[in-house]
Amino acid sequence: MLSELAKPVMAFVFAALAAQASAQEVAPADVKIADYAVSDPLTGSAGDAAEGAKTFANRGLGNCLACHAVSALETEQFHGNVGPALDGVADRWNAEELRAIVVDAKQIFSEETVMPAFYSLDYGITPRKDLVGKTILTAQQVEDVVAYLATLKE
Repeated sequence: MLSELAKPVMAFVFAALAAQASAQEVAPADVKIADYAVSDPLTGSAGDAAEGAKTFANRGLGNCLACHAVSALETEQFHGNVGPALDGVADRWNAEELRAIVVDAKQIFSEETVMPAFYSLDYGITPRKDLVGKTILTAQQVEDVVAYLATLKE
């Protein structure tokens, strides 16, 4: 049990750690796409491929399977075919390029792509009012998805 004196110290330590973690996160408006890539990670923490696979398959988050087929996730239902199959995607794109595609595919492909910008506040003309000011994925979720995509080699 923490003493009454230790509680404020621990609260300060946790607040400092939280501030440090958020300071290492790149805000959506500050992400720089250059040469079809985002060279620097969006967070101070490496992406977790296992978490990325969960985000990728989660219909309430990435929902990537709605458009893309991935053999490694064959147990998941309803793989789409609107976008390309992503088997071997890590052989075609490096992590910096994959990060740019996930952040804002419209800046990589064209305004015509149906792939959403997962880490941008530029929604287009009819955003849902409850989502204004929010991104689809967090910076860490983007890094996790990129880590997962980097595992998809032929």
